[in-house]
Amino acid sequence: MSDEVPDRPPQSGLVRALHVPRNAAVGAGVGVALAVVAYLARVLELFGPFAGTREYPVLGPEGWFLVLAFVLATSTALLVASALTVVEAVRLARRL
Repeated sequence: MSDEVPDRPPQSGLVRALHVPRNAAVGAGVGVALAVVAYLARVLELFGPFAGTREYPVLGPEGWFLVLAFVLATSTALLVASALTVVEAVRLARRL
């Protein structure tokens, strides 16, 4: 019996066929743009002052809104990239 492990097939073909790098870049762009708009709207009070009288420990309101903007950017980027990849997979499946 041989101790050699068989080579795995390359998976870069699937990644390339589904345009994953492009989808990730588009998702990151959309996520960052949405987060910047939301952060500026909240911090610069573009829609008027915040009605709440909350206290924001440690980071202050700008710091907490920046953390929330990061979460919004990453989750939006993941959602957009996943949706674009699923659409491309469906498109390829219909073509086959």
